[in-house]
Parts: sequence; C-alpha cells; structure tokens
Amino acid sequence: MALSLPAGDFRAFIFDCDGTLADNMPLHYEAWSRAMTDFDGLYPAELFYEWGGVPTAEIVRRLNARFGLALEVDEVVLRKEHYYRASIPRVVAKPDVVALVRDYHGRLPLAVASGGHRDLVDRTLRALGIADCFQAVVAAEDYDRGKPHPDPFLTAAERLRVAPAHCLVFEDTATGAEAARAAGMACVLV
Repeated sequence: MALSLPAGDFRAFIFDCDGTLADNMPLHYEAWSRAMTDFDGLYPAELFYEWGGVPTAEIVRRLNARFGLALEVDEVVLRKEHYYRASIPRVVAKPDVVALVRDYHGRLPLAVASGGHRDLVDRTLRALGIADCFQAVVAAEDYDRGKPHPDPFLTAAERLRVAPAHCLVFEDTATGAEAARAAGMACVLV
C-alpha cells in the first residue's frame, strides 16, 4: 500500500528512522530485553511501544523512576546499543517509506531526525541502502531535548534550510507526531 501524502506546499521531507524507515522495532525490543536481563531490570513490551521515539538514555531514566531501579544510564545505553548493533544485518525496510525516499531523492531535500545515536542511525541507513539519499541526518547527539519536544525536527529543517511550515514529517509513534506538530510541521503517521 502506497503512503498517502497530505496536501501542502512541502519543500522537504523529514523521516524518523526506527520504525519508520526501518522495520526494526522488534530488533530494538530484543536488544532492550537482553540488556535489561543483564542488569536485572524490567522493560515491559507495552512501555517499549508506548515510549517509542524517546531517546535511549531518557528511557533508562524513566525505567529507574517507574520501577524503583538504580540502573546506571550510560552502562545500560551502551549494552542495549551493543546488542542492537549486532542485529543490524537483520534490519529490513518499511517498503512504502523507503520507496518514497528513493522516489523523492534528488527532487526534494530529505533528512532523518531520530532519537537514536548517530552510529546506530548511520549503520541502519547503510543497511537499508539509503544512507546517501539524505542531505541531513539528525541524531540524539545533535539536540538537547528529544521527542516529544520539536528539537530534532527543527534541527533537521534548519540543516536543510527549509522553513518548518514547508516540511513534511514521517513518523511511526504518537511521541514523534507530537514533536512534529510542536515544530509546526505536518506529519504522516506510518
């Protein structure tokens, strides 16, 4: 099924990565589960999908608060990312979204705005064969406040030199859609 685009004067497209370009959320949950087992922690699947789009370090902080844990944020993040990095060869594309990227590559400026760390985002885009399609890739290292704040999308628009009102965002989570709206951008929920 092809994606339906809203009407508008869109001069750039901005894509979330995980769950939007890549059908990799099960791989992320597998990595989280392994990391949490290593640290005797807990991350129920319902929360994983509810918190989709939230940066990894913030998820660890939320898990600590929710379950009364004292997980070391940086250690858990590194372990989770280690497990996900090993699974990247199994990443598959969201075919309709990647087809849209290929169709608009060279016709409109394209960017990625992700809550993931740059190394993992870059590796995921390379695994999908679309890394060269984007004029900007914004990752967790590039902003202070992650989704649902608008910062990732505003940073991407700034790097593309396109006004936020002329950007169309592609997202897979309510958190990401909220961030797009906060940035003054239209959004397609994938």
